[in-house]
Amino acid sequence: MPSEKVLEAKKAKVEQLTEMLKNAVSCVIVDYKGITVEEDTKLRRELREANVHYSVEKNTMLRFALKNAGIEGLDDVLEGTTAIAVSNDDQTAPARILGKFASDTEGKFNLKAGMVEGQVYDEKGVIALSKIPSKDVLLAQLVGSLQGPIQGLAAILKAVADSKTDDAA
Repeated sequence: MPSEKVLEAKKAKVEQLTEMLKNAVSCVIVDYKGITVEEDTKLRRELREANVHYSVEKNTMLRFALKNAGIEGLDDVLEGTTAIAVSNDDQTAPARILGKFASDTEGKFNLKAGMVEGQVYDEKGVIALSKIPSKDVLLAQLVGSLQGPIQGLAAILKAVADSKTDDAA
């Protein structure tokens, strides 16, 4: 039977995880077995730069935290080695970074499941999410696609205005 001090520490850890998950817009759960320390360090640096919290967690603690946060449907993936990446502001960052890393490490690192805005995704869903560009890239693409027709319209209007001034002269 664990001591009272150990139980309190575990409860505090579950509370911390619960708060992190309640504030999250997205999270991805992975199996990190087989990656080297160098690969893990590189991954953690990239996640930190994207403002994504990444940590290795015990399955039992994570199970309690997910339940307390009201996130259901992820219990079946909480087996073996488990790490979780959580973002408070970018819906695709954890899936995008971890998906790229999983494809680069060729089977040593596996995506298990994830959640975006309360919607739970299985491994295939997380892989699909990993292929979505970041919000900034999507906005840049939108601006670029809008800019072309506007430039064309401006050129036509300028040509019409120039032809009218030539006719008046």
